[in-house]
Amino acid sequence: MGLCSFEELSAAADARAPQTPVVAAGGADVTVLAALAEAHRRGWVQPWLTGDLGAIREAAAAAHVDLAPFQVIAAASQPAAAAVAAVREGRARLLLKGQVSTPELMKAVLDRDQGLRTGQAVCQIVLMEIVPHARRFLLADTGVTIAPTLEQKQSMLRSLVAAARRLGAKSPRIAIVSATEKPTAAMPDTLEAVELVHWARTGALGDTHVEGPLSFDLAYDFRAAQRKGVCSEVVGQADGMLFPSLLAANLTVKAMMYTADCRFGGVLAGAACPVAFMSRADDVPTRLRSLALALTVDVATDD
Repeated sequence: MGLCSFEELSAAADARAPQTPVVAAGGADVTVLAALAEAHRRGWVQPWLTGDLGAIREAAAAAHVDLAPFQVIAAASQPAAAAVAAVREGRARLLLKGQVSTPELMKAVLDRDQGLRTGQAVCQIVLMEIVPHARRFLLADTGVTIAPTLEQKQSMLRSLVAAARRLGAKSPRIAIVSATEKPTAAMPDTLEAVELVHWARTGALGDTHVEGPLSFDLAYDFRAAQRKGVCSEVVGQADGMLFPSLLAANLTVKAMMYTADCRFGGVLAGAACPVAFMSRADDVPTRLRSLALALTVDVATDD
């Protein structure tokens, strides 16, 4: 069974009750306000905002959004910290990255005393849907850790498997992605991929199929696997891909976003609550998809 589509995630959010309190870190943004207003209209969320009150009102007027359903926390200087505090205090269950930079948000999330640390590695997981091929898969870590250690990769792999299960994959197929499928000392990440596969086969992740190293083409395309003579439970049908570095993952996901016929949404996993997390340049549909994804994986860290 493959991963749920964004249409299915949105339909599930439409049917979910009660509404989930969501706080946007940096709410003075037209797309943030429009997305939260639509999510509220559809019964998904109770919206909260942090940021400069005057700027939020100006953005709401520009977006033609009524602020009456919104709770606003005035925090002109530290909107990310205020949003994290709202989660810690129980006023919000989910966090949405609004008009704040990634470093500012991560500083608040990872604060040792007032943040949302859990002991797990925090990573961005993107659900990618390639429309012409009806293919859906998860990618990590596309936004946080520059050069993850083996221990951090194990933690990210746990989050990736948990998210895949929440999206409908009973026995997730995960590819440890590299530039080659042949382990070599010249590329240390390929040797780590072998270690991760051995670790997964001890039963640490439950009912899963983990293979690596695998090049992207092998993880994605059966034809490439046939030509290379590679056969496994994962090749050509990976539900998730764990990348060796932020550089590799970020370049891959953004290349697809801007050149492929695709839909996508992102969430931070490994924190005390899911964070709908994409770029400040995102449009309203992408923010809604990220919210639907975050609502779906809300209990992923409990799996």
